[in-house]
Amino acid sequence: MSYVIRRPVWIACIGLLGMTVAASTAEAGGFSIREQSTYGQGAAYAGVAAGGALSSMFWNPAVMTQIPGIQSESSLTGILPYSSNNATSGAGIGTGNVAHEALVPSGYFSWQIRPQLWLGMSVNSPYGLTETFPDAWSGRPYGAGGDHLTTFNATPSIAYALTDWLSIGAGVQIQYADATLTKGIGALLANQVSITGKGWGYGWTAGVTVRPTPTTTIGIGYRSAIDQNIDGSLLLPAGPLFSPPFSTPGSVSTTLHLPDTVSIGIRQKLGAQWTAMGTVEWSNWSRIGTSNVVQPNGQPAVVLNGLGGGAVAIPFEYKDGWYFSIGAEYQWTEKFAVRGGIGFEKSPISDAVRIPIVADNDRTWLSLGATYQYSDRLSFDVAYSHLFVKSTPIDITSSSNPSFNGAAYTGTVDSRIDLVSVALHYRWDTPARTSKGPMYVK
Repeated sequence: MSYVIRRPVWIACIGLLGMTVAASTAEAGGFSIREQSTYGQGAAYAGVAAGGALSSMFWNPAVMTQIPGIQSESSLTGILPYSSNNATSGAGIGTGNVAHEALVPSGYFSWQIRPQLWLGMSVNSPYGLTETFPDAWSGRPYGAGGDHLTTFNATPSIAYALTDWLSIGAGVQIQYADATLTKGIGALLANQVSITGKGWGYGWTAGVTVRPTPTTTIGIGYRSAIDQNIDGSLLLPAGPLFSPPFSTPGSVSTTLHLPDTVSIGIRQKLGAQWTAMGTVEWSNWSRIGTSNVVQPNGQPAVVLNGLGGGAVAIPFEYKDGWYFSIGAEYQWTEKFAVRGGIGFEKSPISDAVRIPIVADNDRTWLSLGATYQYSDRLSFDVAYSHLFVKSTPIDITSSSNPSFNGAAYTGTVDSRIDLVSVALHYRWDTPARTSKGPMYVK
């Protein structure tokens, strides 16, 4: 094949690294953002760790060996969520929709520098949450003001084709986070505390793809856990009750123990036009535990100590999460392919620990997508998904919920999500022309 570059590679890299601004709403278990691939979304992410598009490298860097030459992929997903709290305790005042619409970009780049060796880079926003709660509602001690978490990951990667049927890959995760948490203090509905901060965390990713037959591809990908260290400030209402020695406003820090994830995907061709796909994914959310907020001297940050308050902590206490999906792809014409899939996500947040801020529950995905190959170099993906979220109870009436702070609240949350995504693939070198399609053929 030819490696002549008609466009400078640095232009592709600049375009990729420019995809780093997103207001994000969590659309996977916990506060993960699954929307990292328009191609994958079109089949409910069935088989995504086994390849199919360059964006599959988010789950498994070894899939880069399926992408010849020099290629890039950029996607943009519109998240249209609805999440309304309906109170059944206190005055019974609900919230209306607290979730925010969002645009989530992602970008990928790979370069086959040798017949068996690839270098790559991806830029993503893998975790996020944006909500705004009204001042007057019954659950204000557990959701007040605005809350957000935004993360940006840069992942340089490398992949190597050991044989025609076996490839391996690995990468380094460099993650930046910006977070704000605002909540009420006990039963004092007129008061609220805010924790704001920014920080860095580091991890790695690895994967393997295997082709046991010419029509079967299996991929296993791993994204490591990240301990996201956040430094910031504890902000309290004015007044003597919130001043030292009762409280310790000012500089604080905490650590989010984000999960590691294992993704297993399979792609099975069923003739010249049909491909069946499947995914199983496990996320180690049980490691998140409780995030303790500490002062610079290492002592716990305190709010209203001795007056009903105490050390400041964020008690997530999640379980592990699971995701399963199946899908199919049909190559309608040489230039046009369609796909669809159904997925089920087992939420890591149980009834025992749920609060309004992250009111996640089990969800079912229905997805449709398509790819149009405009030319030898350029193709487009589109996808649409609707997420049905199980009716979500909230019961914070005693210390059985680790977030209980003396104010009882019960209610339900009604949620649903629509996702619309578009992507552009571009090949920067001169592709070989074959009857199989030029973009992804060596």
